[in-house]
Parts: sequence; C-alpha cells; structure tokens
Amino acid sequence: MHSKKILLSFLTLFIGFAANAQCSMCRAVLESQDDGSAAAGINDGIMYLMVFPYLLIGIVGVVIYRMNRKGVAEKEN
Repeated sequence: MHSKKILLSFLTLFIGFAANAQCSMCRAVLESQDDGSAAAGINDGIMYLMVFPYLLIGIVGVVIYRMNRKGVAEKEN
C-alpha cells in the first residue's frame, strides 16, 4: 500500500500538462509568426527549466524522509 502512494506521488509530479504561458512581450513576438514552431519551442524550454526545481525538492524530501526513518529505527533498538 505504501509503495502505491509513492508511485502515485511520482506519477502526478512528473506528468506534464500543456502550458501556454509567456510574458506579454514574448507572446506578441511569437504570435506574429504563422507556423507557431517557435512558440512551441519556447514552451518546451520553459517546461524543461521547471523540472529542475521539482527534482531538487524531491531529492531533499527523500533525504529528509530517509534520515527521519533511520532515526526512528535507531530509537526502537
């Protein structure tokens, strides 16, 4: 049961949703192009840059969890 919760947490964290958010200046420049490939590239770049803070937070969370779990196991002995 515990592994299912962890798996579900990771899946919801790493499932990407389409985001079409840019600053107004970027939006004005990118909407002037007809094919929209540059806009898609900018959105992909933004999503790529957003991954790293979530990875860092996840790693710190796992480290803290393991430290707490190790401390509880030592107290029981």
